[in-house]
Amino acid sequence: MARSSSLLILIGALGATTAAGQDGPGAYKEAPSIAVDHRLHRVGELAPDLPFTSIAGEATSLARYAEGRPLVIAIRDVGCPLSKKYGPRLAEIEQALGDKDVRFLYVNPSEIDTVEQMRAEKAAYGFQGAYVADREGTIARTLGCDRTTDVFLLDGSRTLMYRGAIDDQYGIGFQHEAPRHTYLLRAIDAVLANRTPDVRATTAPGCAVDWSGRDVQPVEPAITYHSRISRIMQQHCQSCHREDGVAPFALETYQQVRARRGAIRQSIETGVMPPWHAGEGSRAFLNDRSLSARDRDALFRWIEDGCLEGDPSDAPRPLVWTEGWEIGEPHAVVTIPDPVSVPAQGAMGYRYQYVKTDFPEDRWIRAMEIRPTHPEVVHHVLVFIEEPPREGETRREIQARWQGGLQGYFAGLVPGQATTMYPEGTAKRLPAGAWLKFQLHYTPNGRAVEDRTQIGFIFADTAPEREMHTSAAMTTRLDIPPGASNHEVKATTTFSRPAVIQSFAPHMHVRGKAYRYELTWPDGTSEVVLDIPRYDFNWQTRYVLREPIRVPAGTKLTCTAWYDNSDGNPANPNPKARVRFGEQTWDEMMIGYFEYWRDE
Repeated sequence: MARSSSLLILIGALGATTAAGQDGPGAYKEAPSIAVDHRLHRVGELAPDLPFTSIAGEATSLARYAEGRPLVIAIRDVGCPLSKKYGPRLAEIEQALGDKDVRFLYVNPSEIDTVEQMRAEKAAYGFQGAYVADREGTIARTLGCDRTTDVFLLDGSRTLMYRGAIDDQYGIGFQHEAPRHTYLLRAIDAVLANRTPDVRATTAPGCAVDWSGRDVQPVEPAITYHSRISRIMQQHCQSCHREDGVAPFALETYQQVRARRGAIRQSIETGVMPPWHAGEGSRAFLNDRSLSARDRDALFRWIEDGCLEGDPSDAPRPLVWTEGWEIGEPHAVVTIPDPVSVPAQGAMGYRYQYVKTDFPEDRWIRAMEIRPTHPEVVHHVLVFIEEPPREGETRREIQARWQGGLQGYFAGLVPGQATTMYPEGTAKRLPAGAWLKFQLHYTPNGRAVEDRTQIGFIFADTAPEREMHTSAAMTTRLDIPPGASNHEVKATTTFSRPAVIQSFAPHMHVRGKAYRYELTWPDGTSEVVLDIPRYDFNWQTRYVLREPIRVPAGTKLTCTAWYDNSDGNPANPNPKARVRFGEQTWDEMMIGYFEYWRDE
C-alpha cells in the first residue's frame, strides 16, 4: 500500500495545476533548465541508423524514414500526465511544419503501454508521423532518453542538433497560460536555416525513465572520420581551421585531418587546442569550445586505430560560412582612418586610432562585428568610447577623463570571436556623436600586410527593455617583483543595485598566469564563477554564461590574478624587470571585465 500511495502522490504532483497562493513554501516544482552541457548528451554526434517497425507494421530505419530531412523524435508515454499535456502541442507543431519538410517520429519505450493504447493516442491527438512501440528501448536508450517528455532533433545527416524540452509551458507543479521559451521550434528554425541552435540541450520535466533492469545498451556507431571525427572538427576547429580562415591550415577534409593527426594529438594533450581555459568548478558557458572526455577519447582512439575514413554517407552536412558580415548587412560601418602596415616579422606595440561617429541621436546596438582586413595577423581589437587626447594633455589627465578603458570597453575581437550579439530585449547604447577609440594589437606572421579594420553595427528599432553595460573589477596598483613566479593581485567591486551578469572577460598581458572571478553574496557565502588556472594572453576570451547570474544589491565581485615574472615563463620579455601597470604587452594590466544589465 505504501508504494501505491507514493506513486499516486507523484502522479498527482505531475498532473497538478498550481493555483496562485495555494502551494506552500518549499513545494517542489521543476521547469526546463538550459544549464545543461550538451556534449554530455551526445548532441553533435551521429545518430545510428536504427531499424524499427511502426505500430502500423511499416519496417524501416531512421535514415530511410527521414529521407534526408530534419527529424523530430518525440518520446511518448500514454499514462504520464505531462506527456498527455504535450500531446496536443506536438500535434500542433507537426501540423504547422507540414510545408517545411520536417518529419516526426513518436517513440514509446513504456514496458506496460499496449499497442492498442498507442493507436488510440495517435488517433486522439492526430499525430501524422509514424508511432513506434520501442519495447526493447533501443531507440530511446541510444538517444539518451531519461524523461517521457524528451524530444530529439536530427538534421538531414542524422546529427543530433537538440535534445530536451518542447517548451516551458508545463512542468512539475505548475503550468503557464502560454510558453515563454519555445525550445524545439527555435531549434527547428535554426536547423532549417543551416545554423546551430542557440540552445542545444535542456532538461525536460516529466516522468523519469528508469533503464535499470532492462537489458538494453546504447548502440554506438564505429568511430570513423565520416561518422565521428568530422563532426568534432566542425564543432571545435573549423571556425578558424578552414579555407581562408584565421588559422594557418584547414581541417575540413579526411586527407587534411589525417595528415595533421600528430599535431592534433599534441595540441589536445598539451591543452593548447581547442582554446578554452575555464577550469573545473566554473559556471557553464555558451561558447565553451573545450573537448568533452568522450570526444577526446574518440579522437585518440581513431588515431590509434589507423584513422579509418568510413562511409561517406555518414558524413555531416558541410558547414556554410557566411561571406561578408556574419551579423548580416550592417546598418552602419565605421572604418579606422589610416591603414596599418604590419611587417613580416618582429613585435608590434599597440596601435591606436580614433573615429568620430556622426549619429545625431543615441543608437541602440543589438549586434556588432569587428572585421580586420587581415584577421590572420590580429591578436585582438578593443573599441572604447573615448575622445582623442586634447592638445598638451598628459597621460594621467587622459586617464582621469576616460579611465583608459579600465572600467569597460564598448566592443572587442579575438580570434574566433569577432561578433557580439546581445540577448533578445537587450542592447548597448552608442551615444550621439561619440568618438570611438580603436586599440589594435598585431602579431606578424611571416608576411607583410596592410590592415584597415572596420566595425559594423546592427541597430535595435527601439530602446531595449534592458541596457547592456560593461564594467570591471580592476587595479592599476601593480608592482610585480623581478623573478616572482606566482605574484597575487586582487581587485573588487560591489554591486550597488540588483544586476544580471551575462559574461566575463579577464585581461592581463604576457606575465599573466591564472585568473579567478568570485562572487560573495550579501549573506556572506561565496562562489567561484570563473576559474582560469592557465591564463593565455594569446586568447582574450569573452566567457558568455549559459545562464546569466542574478546578483542582489550588496554582492561583491572579487577578481584575483596571478603573474609569473620568472625566467620559467618563456613569454616573459625581462625576468629582471620590476613590472608595473601599462598598456603595452611588456607592461602589465589587471582588469576583470564583465557585462551586465540592471535587474529592475
